[in-house]
Amino acid sequence: MTARLSDLVPSLTDGVVGLRAHTLDDIGAIVEQARDPDSQRWTSVPRGYPRDAAVGFLERVVTAWRDPAGDRLWAIEWIDDARPRFGGTIEVRLGESADTAWLGFGLHPAARGSGLMSRAVRLVAGQAFGTGLWGQPLARLHWRAVVGNWPARRVAWATGFAFHGTLPASHVDPSDPQGAALDSWHASLATGEVMAAPLPWFEPPVLEQGGIRLRPWRDEDIDCVEDRVDPAHWTPARSVLGREMFPRWLHSRRELMSQGTSVEWCVASAATDRALGSVTVFSRAGAITGDVAELGYQLFPSARGHGAATTAARLAIGHALAPTHVGGLGLRRLVAGTAADNTASNRVLQANGFVVYGREHAVDPLPGGAYGDELHWELLPGRASGMVASPGQEPR
Repeated sequence: MTARLSDLVPSLTDGVVGLRAHTLDDIGAIVEQARDPDSQRWTSVPRGYPRDAAVGFLERVVTAWRDPAGDRLWAIEWIDDARPRFGGTIEVRLGESADTAWLGFGLHPAARGSGLMSRAVRLVAGQAFGTGLWGQPLARLHWRAVVGNWPARRVAWATGFAFHGTLPASHVDPSDPQGAALDSWHASLATGEVMAAPLPWFEPPVLEQGGIRLRPWRDEDIDCVEDRVDPAHWTPARSVLGREMFPRWLHSRRELMSQGTSVEWCVASAATDRALGSVTVFSRAGAITGDVAELGYQLFPSARGHGAATTAARLAIGHALAPTHVGGLGLRRLVAGTAADNTASNRVLQANGFVVYGREHAVDPLPGGAYGDELHWELLPGRASGMVASPGQEPR
């Protein structure tokens, strides 16, 4: 079986990752990958995945390669401890026309986190757009995944796929095939497009100072979320943290970071790591590219009155204004907006060197039909002397 299949499957390599025909020697690793919790969560592999399922899978691979219009699957091979190892599978299926196809992939747990799948995708895409897989070059590769499968989305991002949006109720639930369909992300890559990330994907660095830690949000932080009792005009409704909408809020923040438009931190106690609120650096006009961005922050009621917001803002400002070569965002200018009557928020900005550059009158609806003013603030690096620290450093 192996010799005949290897005659059909073109071997591809970039010197780090190799794509080859599957062999019977891969069965043990295939079973391990299929039984991995993440594989079970995001793919439709049979639950429990017995060894005979892997044998059946290899038989289907052989049949597909023999079919002129069949799916095209490769085993991913990588070098680990100076020996080649099975790293996963990458697959291309004919699409709705002869020049389009669908891409799918999955990695063995031991191969994850090293950029191997991005390399494999570029190899397959190069073959598909070059000589083709079914007798003619492809014009476009499509990709989709269940919403929440961030590792798969990161591969698509890293290889230049353009994201077209989220399609509701469009993907079978891997854990309940007979249940309600799940939402899915959709993206595609066209021939001739650069197979590299066009925009940054921000990951919030861990920063700590004065008993405050900025770190990435975690799903379990929902247990610390407190209901807000502030006036409605102080914070846009879509940005307010609340327990009921926390999963949706957190997902939207992760999507914004994947699009390069924000860096989102959980403000936590350095002593207990308990979530106290949030701080963000974001752009309303597209990806953050080193010019200007906006600062936002909010604390849960029990965390207020102890300087946590001022310290959290200072850490975020330091990261935003620090040069890119030391890990910062390299911004030229930071701005912020507050309700004029939000005294506590205004003090946070003043303490960090912001100055008011404008005031809009009668823009925030108030109870009773009146309207409040909004203040516009700015901070330039030259004006922040003594107030801003680079990431991981204490301010002077």
